[in-house]
Amino acid sequence: MNQKRATGRYVDCSVVGARYRAFVPNPLPPDPPLAFDTILIASMERASRALGRLDGYGILDRLPNQNLFLYSYVRKEAVLSSQIEGTQSSLSDLLLFELDEAPGVPMSDVVEVSNYVAALNHGIERIRDGFPLCLRLFREMHEKLLSRGRGAAKQPGEFRTSQNWIGGSRPGNAAYVPPPPEQLDDCLARLEYFLHEQDSGLPTLIKAALAHVQFETIHPFLDGNGRLGRLLITLMLTVDGLLQQPLLYLSLYFKSHRAEYYEQLQRVRIHGDWEGWLVFFLDGVADIAQQAVETARILLQLFDNDRERIRPMGRIAATVLAAHEHLQNHPLTTIPEAAKATEINRTSITRAFDEMAEIGMVEEITGQKRNRIYAYREYLDILADGTDPLN
Repeated sequence: MNQKRATGRYVDCSVVGARYRAFVPNPLPPDPPLAFDTILIASMERASRALGRLDGYGILDRLPNQNLFLYSYVRKEAVLSSQIEGTQSSLSDLLLFELDEAPGVPMSDVVEVSNYVAALNHGIERIRDGFPLCLRLFREMHEKLLSRGRGAAKQPGEFRTSQNWIGGSRPGNAAYVPPPPEQLDDCLARLEYFLHEQDSGLPTLIKAALAHVQFETIHPFLDGNGRLGRLLITLMLTVDGLLQQPLLYLSLYFKSHRAEYYEQLQRVRIHGDWEGWLVFFLDGVADIAQQAVETARILLQLFDNDRERIRPMGRIAATVLAAHEHLQNHPLTTIPEAAKATEINRTSITRAFDEMAEIGMVEEITGQKRNRIYAYREYLDILADGTDPLN
């Protein structure tokens, strides 16, 4: 499992007279080839089974709106992936921001999360339109990711032309220094080739795991590399047909195992331990795929139970059911938003929300008489599991 192999070479560099060593990774696939021992094979089989259950479970077909689960999961992934990079935004903060309401965290944090949603959606739409997974798509997504907020001055949509580093105050004392800018084009071209090659015969799950490490190791942008590197995993699984819909996002697993995640990346670079990384990665795929299936089951049960609570309400039941359906797509909402979406007048929709609040199905969260915001609390709690900001 801890087979020693060279994964790249160090090159001597200098900036303003200060010398440092940067790491240039070898092209993929690894050489010597991966060692598929019993542990790695078992992890591969478990991950493949879990992914098959996720993709074949019929989650979207069983939900009232086929975009619901994707809408929710994209936003949960945006929050989690951004939290790994240090933002403090919660899922509710993002939903409030999308309602044009003030979130409870610095605006720059929630803007970064909103940018992530835009970048993710852009990538998915381009892939669905037949655009290839390529360097141009990386740049397009990066431009969306850094379009506003703290990253806007860090060359959105452009590969870096200067040296970056991870940890430390300068390249000379950094924990890791990616390839120097003059080596970047070659590294990226080789990565792009690997994304499409078929000669290695490697399963898509393995290729996605390898490509993620390679992207993080190259670190081609001045900012946003971690978030784009995690998106690459889902895009690869979707492009190659392992997922009909982009339902798998590993940020929750990487966040929960943050120290081990970074340690595994370094072990690949320092010790060539690709197999250790693959076991970690595949265990994450299995865990997150199973969680996604279970979350969908719980949400379906919640919606069914709440519809049964609404049906005995008499003449207003139809209006309340329409309001409930709106909440399934927008678990934080306002009366004007709900009235517009359902095409029901404000008086009737207000009464519907009053009825749902009376039985504890929704909660008014502002305490105000005007500009009220209603939360589908139980739904939000289910969806927000694991999204508490890191300390």
